[in-house]
Amino acid sequence: MTSSTTSDVIDQLTGIPPGHAIDTIRSRRAQARLHGQNSYLALFEPSLGIDGEFTAPERFAVAAFVSALHRQPQATAFYVEGFARNGGDASLIDAVLSEAATAESSGPYGRYPAGPLTAEDAPGPAYRASEANARLLGPRLSAALAHAHLLVFHPRDASAPDLQALLDAGWSTTDIVTLSQLVAFLAYQVRVVAGLQALRDAPATAQPEVSTRETVQS
Repeated sequence: MTSSTTSDVIDQLTGIPPGHAIDTIRSRRAQARLHGQNSYLALFEPSLGIDGEFTAPERFAVAAFVSALHRQPQATAFYVEGFARNGGDASLIDAVLSEAATAESSGPYGRYPAGPLTAEDAPGPAYRASEANARLLGPRLSAALAHAHLLVFHPRDASAPDLQALLDAGWSTTDIVTLSQLVAFLAYQVRVVAGLQALRDAPATAQPEVSTRETVQS
């Protein structure tokens, strides 16, 4: 898929057909649609030239893990298929999905600096890959999943030691930035998809009217 294609990944994940009222609304947000698709392509499309040592299979594996943490089965299946399409090993993605099932939680968790906001502190479980799956995943991917889980469930707890753990596992500073961007993009994507699916599945009387005053930001 290229950025010139009318349909985009969000369309694929929501199952919104061409001509649907929501599709018409999205088409009137052409720039938002284009930027979202181009972000996907920049992070996941090998033909565009992936920089650094963060390989395409690793990217799709992390994306499948994060999508599963967000409880988005369509997105999870989409990124699992992308992992296989890019030569990923089936036993590896099985380990990733096994870890996601174990690591799934609610959240966000974390602690604020001392002050009024500490009333909103919420302790939650930390995550590390199981010993058995860590052997399959290897140190790089195990560290990447731990970092992704941190960003999903403990965003305000990220600290220098967490970044050092990635460096120690063989991640470069450039690839750490890309990994964090990938997790942030997925947080955006799965929320847009969930919102559009809710609109798609709403009773006909609750469907949005197509006008020049749409407020959908996707």
